[in-house]
Amino acid sequence: MTRSPAEDSPETIRVLVVDDHPLMRTGIAAMLNREADVAVVGEAGDGREAIERYRELRPTVTLMDLRMPELDGIASIEAIIGEFPDARIIVLTTYEGDVDIHRALVAGACGYLLKGMVGAEVVSATRTAARGDRVIPAVVAQRLAEHTPRVDLTEREHAVLELVAKGLRDKDIARVIGRTEHTAKIHVKSILAKLGAADRTEAVSIAMARGYLHSE
Repeated sequence: MTRSPAEDSPETIRVLVVDDHPLMRTGIAAMLNREADVAVVGEAGDGREAIERYRELRPTVTLMDLRMPELDGIASIEAIIGEFPDARIIVLTTYEGDVDIHRALVAGACGYLLKGMVGAEVVSATRTAARGDRVIPAVVAQRLAEHTPRVDLTEREHAVLELVAKGLRDKDIARVIGRTEHTAKIHVKSILAKLGAADRTEAVSIAMARGYLHSE
């Protein structure tokens, strides 16, 4: 549900809502449109549409989900910021792992909210972002602080971790990545060390909690 631009004053905070669930978009729009100084001017259901709608509408603030079809939120944020460096994008997601938070902020998001915060906090965050400030709630900052300094997995290690999560053994991992079994074992050992895991099962559990892996 969007408001006509004709109803807006120059001071109105114009918002683009991006989420692949229509009911979520409708709920967020209804909540924001109740505010006199905020107007939802557009919606998008995936990352590619978000880029197109941003170019068309040039909103003051964009609320962006992370998990979407076609193009995910991180890639969409990178594309929008690459073209419009001053874009103000707040991630609004169910993903609360430090890896997701870190990736979103590195991509250019100015804020990160969890969908459980929907309500007055989202309205306040929208106004804060419109002023040019960052929006990092205490719970989000704490998630990042728990893993600072960061020791991230390499791209290869992340690929191996995904195979470990599928239950593949070292020899099968080696075959998939085109390396020796010894190399596969080294990658797995490094993953366990970086995640502070005692075994593969714990590594997958930790990776899910932190955002290296997501359930389908």
